[in-house]
Amino acid sequence: MIQRIQSLWLLFAVIASLASLKISFFSGMDRDNLYKSVNGMSQFLLMLLTVAVGLLSLITIFLFKNRKLQKQLTLAGILLQAGVLAFYFYLFSGYKEGSLSLTSVLSLLVPLFQILTLRGLHKDEQLIRSMDRLR
Repeated sequence: MIQRIQSLWLLFAVIASLASLKISFFSGMDRDNLYKSVNGMSQFLLMLLTVAVGLLSLITIFLFKNRKLQKQLTLAGILLQAGVLAFYFYLFSGYKEGSLSLTSVLSLLVPLFQILTLRGLHKDEQLIRSMDRLR
C-alpha cells in the first residue's frame, strides 16, 4: 500500500491540505482597514472543503485494490481543491490590498500531488495490462 508511489503522493496531498488549515494563504487590509490573514479556518465552508479534500485523499490511500475508484476519488479531490482555491481567490477579492503568503504554495501543491497520483495509477494499469499480455 504505502510502497506504491501514488500512495506517497496522496499522503503528501493529505499533509499539505490539512496544513493549509492553519497556515496563512494570504494577508491584507480588509474593507474595515483591519489587517487580517486568511487560512483554511477563516470561513466555515472553506474549512469544510479543505477537510473534505484531506479526508478524501486519506481514504483514497486505502483503496489501493480498486484502482478505478481510486482514480475517480482522486479526480473528485482535484475538483474539490479547485473549489477551495476559487474560494480563496473569492475571499481575496474582498480585501482592499494584500498579497499571497509564501505558504500559499501548500494549497497549490495539493492538486499537483493528486495529478501525480493519477499518473502513478495510470502507470500501474499499464503494468498490469502488459503482464496480462504475457500470460
